[in-house]
Amino acid sequence: MIEQFDVVDLIHTKRDRGILSTDQINWMIDAYTRGYIADEQMSAMTMAIYLNGMERSEIRDLTLAMVATGERLDFSGLSKKTTDKHSTGGVGDKITLPLAPLVASFGVAVPQLSGRGLGHTGGTLDKLESIPGWRAHLSTEEFYSQLDAVGAVVCAASADLAPADGKLYALRDITGTVESIPLIASSIMSKKIAEGTAALVLDVKFGSGAFMKDPARSRELAETMVRLGTDAGVATVALLTNMNVPLGLAIGNANEVRESVEVLAGGGPADVIELTLALAREMLALAGQPDADVEAALADGRAMDTWRRMISAQGGDPSAALPTPRESHVVLAPSSGVLVSQEALPFGVAAWRLGAGRARQQDPVQHAAGIDLHAKPGDLVTAGQPLFTLHTDEPARFDRALEVLEGAYTIGSVGDSVDDGGPLILDRVTA
Repeated sequence: MIEQFDVVDLIHTKRDRGILSTDQINWMIDAYTRGYIADEQMSAMTMAIYLNGMERSEIRDLTLAMVATGERLDFSGLSKKTTDKHSTGGVGDKITLPLAPLVASFGVAVPQLSGRGLGHTGGTLDKLESIPGWRAHLSTEEFYSQLDAVGAVVCAASADLAPADGKLYALRDITGTVESIPLIASSIMSKKIAEGTAALVLDVKFGSGAFMKDPARSRELAETMVRLGTDAGVATVALLTNMNVPLGLAIGNANEVRESVEVLAGGGPADVIELTLALAREMLALAGQPDADVEAALADGRAMDTWRRMISAQGGDPSAALPTPRESHVVLAPSSGVLVSQEALPFGVAAWRLGAGRARQQDPVQHAAGIDLHAKPGDLVTAGQPLFTLHTDEPARFDRALEVLEGAYTIGSVGDSVDDGGPLILDRVTA
């Protein structure tokens, strides 16, 4: 086979801030996927992209080229409209769990292909696998059948969806090129476009516990992804949301499931409820139901009924007891006053060190490990009152978790300025 291009020429072009053509990008992604382009050559290309960026046309071509390397799901045979949500991840972000059944309770199909956690950001599949019997892997037939019958599916993405992305992501992870907006946007959107949903709502986070710390960079990422979705024919909207403070009161796996069930039962923390409802409204509006009463669906039990059916359909027992930790350690307030700050990232790292997350993709997680918060910024606390509780199956993990939490929270006097991270939802981004 005579190759259409020379990869070194393409690397030179990007290194010198040139623009790659559609044909060049299509060939490059195909050649890398089939092994013709070596990892060290693609490493040079990703670094050139990281340093010099890409034009809108290049990002679109890169995304669609990755979609073309695998299969694309087709929901045209469904009797329901499809809509999905993707979050860029954070600390205590369990929103998919109450959101998918809530939206599905309105007769809309939610095909939520999710992933596992890595580092301080938790994975939806890891959380759900703390439910006894629940399984993440479904056959294509099971996937479509559950989507039609229940309306909500949360499961592992097939390796056949945009396989170039999996190969490229693994390379970026070890070459220092993860934090490139063109590469992040094309990675996320290639999977979502291949997934075949008609509409997509993006939850793009900023702040301490987010992938992107700076709101301006998060906005740029959101705008890039919204354009990619729109260009590919997927109705796409993004919300810029705050991850300076942990979301909710639970950080981990089983405890986040427990908190999600509380939300579905009509309770739960105010911030989790606010974001769940906001994303549900956006998803349902794109599915043609802009006036859907999402609060009512939580209050009257419809969303909970759909949750139970969704969990049962994947072999889980929604009534079973969730895993409990072997060991717990309570951290008490050293003084009375107001909790004026609580930084998300250290709490995410601490939960990871307790065993709730993994350092490598193949590592197991402890489903009962994590942190339960007993106060949020702005709350009055009394000396000796529990501030948060650490959970793990291995008590030797406590010291390293406590180490990272030094200085992660502050108790001040009544009247002191409270750093609550700002508004939960900063803005809405559309095409």
